[in-house]
Amino acid sequence: MTSLIVLAALAASLGKVHAQAQLTVNVGSTQQQIDGFGVSQAFGRAAEFRDMLSGAPQRQGLDYLFNTTTGAGLTIIRNRIGSGPVASDCILPRNPGGPSATPDYVFDEDDRGQVWFTQRAMEYGVKTIYADAWSAPGFMKTNGVEVNGGYLCGTPGHGCSSGDWRQAYANLLVQYVKFYAGRGMPITQVGFLNEPDYVTSYSSMQSGANEAASFIPILYDTLERQGLGNVSIACCDAIGWNSQRAMTQGLISQGVERYLGYITSHMYTGDPNSPINTRLKTWQTEGADLNSRWCATWYSNGGLCEGMTWANKIHTGLANANLSAYIYWQGVEVNQFQASSYLVASDGRVVTPSGRLWAFAMWSRFVRPGAYRVATSGSVSSTGVTAFRNTDGSVIVVFLNNGGWQQSVRVSFNGFAPAVAEAYVTDNSRSMASTSAALSGGAVTVSVPARGMLTVKLTASV
Repeated sequence: MTSLIVLAALAASLGKVHAQAQLTVNVGSTQQQIDGFGVSQAFGRAAEFRDMLSGAPQRQGLDYLFNTTTGAGLTIIRNRIGSGPVASDCILPRNPGGPSATPDYVFDEDDRGQVWFTQRAMEYGVKTIYADAWSAPGFMKTNGVEVNGGYLCGTPGHGCSSGDWRQAYANLLVQYVKFYAGRGMPITQVGFLNEPDYVTSYSSMQSGANEAASFIPILYDTLERQGLGNVSIACCDAIGWNSQRAMTQGLISQGVERYLGYITSHMYTGDPNSPINTRLKTWQTEGADLNSRWCATWYSNGGLCEGMTWANKIHTGLANANLSAYIYWQGVEVNQFQASSYLVASDGRVVTPSGRLWAFAMWSRFVRPGAYRVATSGSVSSTGVTAFRNTDGSVIVVFLNNGGWQQSVRVSFNGFAPAVAEAYVTDNSRSMASTSAALSGGAVTVSVPARGMLTVKLTASV
C-alpha cells in the first residue's frame, strides 16, 4: 500500500511539473530597441588571433563569432583607442609640446591587429564599431603617465602646469575616427573613458561626472566641426552598473545628456539589473569571467565560466535593465587557458567554442540590430522569457529554463499570425541544435529543456 501511495504521489508530481504553460506575445507592445551583441579583441588580442591562427582554424574562429548559420552572429565590436608612448599603441605617442602645439599624428595601419579584426567583422556584415579610449596619453594627464589613473588636465579641479588638454584630447579621438573612416571602416560610437572609477596598472584615467561633463560638449563640437556628427558619444563604461547609474545622474544634472548617444557600463562590481533613468539607450559594454580557468561547460554548478550563468546575466540585462546591447570582453584567444575572459579558445590547431558563446548565440543569431523587445504575458515556471520583433517582421521568443525539468509551453500571439516556426535548443548535450516547434491555430507549442535554452523564430506568410 505504501508503494502505491508513493507512486501515486510521484505521478501527481510529474503531472504538475509537466503541465503545459500558456504564454502570449504582444507583438505591438514594444520596449527597448536592440543594437546587438558583441566582443572585443583589444590590447593586441586581435593581432594574436590573426598571427597565431591561420587557414581553416582562423576562419573557424571568425565563424564562431560572426557567422549567423554556424556561430553566434555577433554584430558589435569594441576597439580600444590606444594611449601608450609608442606609435603601435597610440596615434599621438609623443608630446607635441603643449595643448596648442601642432600634433604629429601617426597611424601604423595595424592598430595592434584591430584594423584586420574590424575588416574581417565587416565582411560578415558587422556595422556597429565602438571605439573606446582607456586613457588619454600620459602627457595630457595629471599623473604624467597613461597608467595608474590620473585625471585629464583642464577638467574641474585638475589643473596642470602644461595647460588644459581637453581640446587636444578631443582632437586625438576625432583623428582616430577619421583614420578608420578614411580606410573604409566607419566608427559608429566613440568613448573617452573606461572604468573611470577604477585605478589600475594598465591604461586608466579617472573621472567623475564633473570631469566628464566638462569634456563631453568639447568632444561633441569637435565631431560636428569635422563632419562626423553621425558618430555618437558613449559614456562612461564604469566598472559596475550602480556606479554608472550614479554617474549618469550626475551628467544629467549638469545638462550634458543631450550631447550623448549611449550610456555604457561594465558588470564587474554589479550586473545590469534595473533600468538607468535616462532617455538614452544603455549598453553593457564589457563583462567576463576573469577568475576561472577557461571552460566550455554549459551547466555544472552555476560557476562564472558556464554558459548558463551568462545566459541568465544577458536575460536579466535585456528583460530587467532594458539593455540595447551586451558585449563580452574578448572573442578568440590562442594558448591562453588560465581564465574564461574570452568566448572561443584554440591551441593553434583545434578551435573550441564555450558554453558562453552559445548563450550569446541563442539571442544574437536571431535577434538582429533594429529589433524591438516586445511584451509577453503569462509565465513559465523557473523560466525567463524574452520576445522580439525584427525589422524583417519575424518574431523571436527566447526561453531560459533554470529548472530541473522540461517545460512544455504553448505560445499565442497578439498582432502577429505565424506561418512558419523553427526552434533551436542549447543545453548540456546540444549547442544550437534544431528541434521541433508545432504550429497550429496561430500558436506554437515547444518543449524547453531542463537547465537549457530554446529560441523560436516565427515568420508570417508572405
